[in-house]
Amino acid sequence: MASAYYEFYRGSSIGMALTDSLDELITSGAITPQLAMKVLQQFDKSLADTMVKLVKTKTSLKVKVTLHTYRLCDDVWTFIVQNPVFKMESNEMVSARRIKIVACKNGDAVEAGKK
Repeated sequence: MASAYYEFYRGSSIGMALTDSLDELITSGAITPQLAMKVLQQFDKSLADTMVKLVKTKTSLKVKVTLHTYRLCDDVWTFIVQNPVFKMESNEMVSARRIKIVACKNGDAVEAGKK
């Protein structure tokens, strides 16, 4: 069964640490590659569910930004924005030279689309 959750959290520092640890466990013979894949699939689901349930901070993006690149592939939108300014809930302003925004359906929406 294919995972219904996106795998991009595996590129985070915690995802990379998990992948490295699983590789060491496979190499030492402590676990099978199949078990490692199940762990990674659970990681994908748990992190996506946690983001939906616990991250409630709202922000707005200043309208005067430069959209450098955008693309749609496999129902995942990717936007590269130059010189964005975010206004946080606390009215704090946060800026960056360039950001990457990845927008996709959450796991529940992916599962609902299969029915």
